[in-house]
Amino acid sequence: MSTIAVKAARLRSGLVLPYAEAGYPEGVPVVFVHGLADSWWAFEPLLRQLPAALHGYAPTQRGHGDAERPPDGYAPEDFAGDLVEFLDAVGVRRAVLVGASSGGVAARLVAGSHPDRVAGLVLAGVPATLADKPGAAALGEKVKNLADPVPRAFVEELLGGLTDRPLGRGLLATITEEKLKVPARVWRDTVRGLLETDLAATLRGILVPTLVLWGDADSVLPRADQQRIVDTVFDARLVVYEGAGHALYWEEPERLVQDIAAFAAAVLPDRPDGDVPGRAGTPPPPDGRAGSPR
Repeated sequence: MSTIAVKAARLRSGLVLPYAEAGYPEGVPVVFVHGLADSWWAFEPLLRQLPAALHGYAPTQRGHGDAERPPDGYAPEDFAGDLVEFLDAVGVRRAVLVGASSGGVAARLVAGSHPDRVAGLVLAGVPATLADKPGAAALGEKVKNLADPVPRAFVEELLGGLTDRPLGRGLLATITEEKLKVPARVWRDTVRGLLETDLAATLRGILVPTLVLWGDADSVLPRADQQRIVDTVFDARLVVYEGAGHALYWEEPERLVQDIAAFAAAVLPDRPDGDVPGRAGTPPPPDGRAGSPR
């Protein structure tokens, strides 16, 4: 089992984000990006199982969990900007990005705009678009009337449709409590940002290797949606998790870690001298560019 350390990163913007770090210092850097109303705790089952080949980071995004809550800035491009600054803050020059659910939108925005910082992209249960998803539109209507404190029933109903198999009580309780930390305004602004963004357009221009993971019991995203990602992204392939729901990273963390490790080894292998090309001893320059495209 890998040990998890909880730290805090101060971004150039001044925003402070808590993050979890696990794995081994010389491992390939892997940055996990959570989805709507989650926090780094969404990846606790994965972080516990990281092999020696990986060095994992899981930041909590602005407004979520115990992160600072600025008055605005909850569109996908805002989260993507924070992600680039997070890489700078923790001294990671080039990493594999793992986006879970809506967190994959920010991850792929970074992959498209900063290919020199992204060795590979993993999208786990990430929508190609929300424009054709009635459930997304319904959620948008629900959060319009959301008020603090956010009702537990609202969160429990939302979680009920994310997995096909029952979650352990401890994990479910933790995820529920983390979602309840998110103020109603952050729910509203984040959902509105997703719905108002042309998500399909964010798939264009991604030239880094991409691994698409999808559970065939996903009640949120059909296979055709995932096929759209594979057909649009230049170097993408789809792996189907049979019997897993939308949040496959909660249902099959062991397999997901194995798939990430194999993918990371392929896109960012160790150098012969043992140095890992994705890591740097000091943060990259303030302009956010370092190294060269793969």
